[in-house]
Amino acid sequence: MSDAEVECQPCDPAPETQELPSSAAAGPGPITDADMEKMPSVCIVIGMAGSGKTSLMQRINAYQHTKGEVPYIVNLDPAVGKLPYEANIDIQDTVNYKEVMKEYNLGPNGGILTAANLFATRFDQVVGLCEKRAADIDHVFVDTPGQIEIFTWSASGAIVTESFASTFPTCVLFVVDTPRAQNPQAFMSNMLQAVSILYKTRLPMVVVFNKIDVVRHEQMLEWMDDFEKFHEVVDQDKSFASDLSRSLSLVLDEFYKTLRRAGVSAMSGEGMEELFDAIGRCRKDYLAEYWPDLRRRKEKLKAEDEKRRADALERMRRDLKSGGERVVLDMERLKVNEAVLAADEPPAPGSELD
Repeated sequence: MSDAEVECQPCDPAPETQELPSSAAAGPGPITDADMEKMPSVCIVIGMAGSGKTSLMQRINAYQHTKGEVPYIVNLDPAVGKLPYEANIDIQDTVNYKEVMKEYNLGPNGGILTAANLFATRFDQVVGLCEKRAADIDHVFVDTPGQIEIFTWSASGAIVTESFASTFPTCVLFVVDTPRAQNPQAFMSNMLQAVSILYKTRLPMVVVFNKIDVVRHEQMLEWMDDFEKFHEVVDQDKSFASDLSRSLSLVLDEFYKTLRRAGVSAMSGEGMEELFDAIGRCRKDYLAEYWPDLRRRKEKLKAEDEKRRADALERMRRDLKSGGERVVLDMERLKVNEAVLAADEPPAPGSELD
């Protein structure tokens, strides 16, 4: 059972003796640095279809149980058949994407996108539920749809990301299918997706190489650390795609330096300690860089809004002081102007043949 159906049922209330951050206890309001320090880390799990996101979520859930931690998982994939883990908040409890497909005459992808958009309209309730549990949990993991573009480039994805990032220390876990990424072109496709997500969200990111029990990920780490080793592999294939990958590797060389990496196996559990260590470092990056930048942007927008209001008020005061000027429309002159404009318009196509 999930914590709640977002629309109607609240989660189990926390004991009254718990000390919640002020944003959760006192309702909506500005979040202070002290509040943010107390908040759990939110990890948004994104990856291409088949990369093993859901299996990784199951492993994370099991790992936290073995460590005696309280897992808190949010499922945002409306089309998953059966979750292998227990989600605290599940979009399927609120939106039935198959019914959405029937009602709006949509295909599978359109149904998933519309279901996600409908759920996002009430996402403030999801954030509120997470805030209520803030004193009990250390991490919130968010599973996203397998169609990466549906979440990354949609309005609902932006709402989810910005809602979490403005309330909790947030990072992105970009999951890579390591066996597929052995191919240089597939590796470069994953890296381009990662860089696009990084620049869109501006959040700390961990590139998670999954399935290392099948294929080790050390070769990919070498490609990220030394572009010449990547070139050695790419140059074996003389094609346009290889030339493009070679050029892109030079562009992304600086980008790789800002990424944290972790190799994990959702099957065996290998690398979980490394992953959680990278998440902890991302939390520090968020508090040191993203959170101050977010506050500056909010203050700038607030100052611009206040200036706009002050300017509008000053204009109104000047108008009142001068007694205001009555505006009278001269209908005869207006008709003449309209006639002149109509005469200047070019004739409609074919009208000269009438």
